[in-house]
Amino acid sequence: MKLCNRTLSLSFAAVLAGCQASGAQYQANVFDASQVNTQQPARTITIITVSPAQIVLSNKDNQKAATMAGGLLGVIGGAVLGANHNTDTAIAGGVAGGALGALGGSMVNDKTLVEGVLIGYSENGQTFTSTQVGHACEFKPGEISLMVTTRANETRIQPNAVCPEASNS
Repeated sequence: MKLCNRTLSLSFAAVLAGCQASGAQYQANVFDASQVNTQQPARTITIITVSPAQIVLSNKDNQKAATMAGGLLGVIGGAVLGANHNTDTAIAGGVAGGALGALGGSMVNDKTLVEGVLIGYSENGQTFTSTQVGHACEFKPGEISLMVTTRANETRIQPNAVCPEASNS
């Protein structure tokens, strides 16, 4: 029985820990299927500065998934624990476990912070900024980069540098 409790606890913790939006879909070099094989306006710009930024993203989808998974794990866990006694206890345990699991899952934040950059750039003698999900090492000040416009007022400054790979030592 202790093994069952530990397994359910670890499963629930894993569900909650995995419920955070990464923001990867907002990186400049990520495009959705509707943007593939289509002509998109692009121009070159000169990057002036790159500063670290934090970007607030919605995490509501992951919050909903954690609430559902927590409820399901709670129902199963409560029913299993209650089954040692009798059917009524198993049902009550399942209901209580489901409610507690759903409550636990709903504690996942509805917003999350991801790493981003504030890029200052020059275009036709004017200075602009664009905030993007990404890493500072992907953009090199003083160099030219390609800026793609995928829809009105959306700028995607393409990385003009490569981040060093992490060593495995």
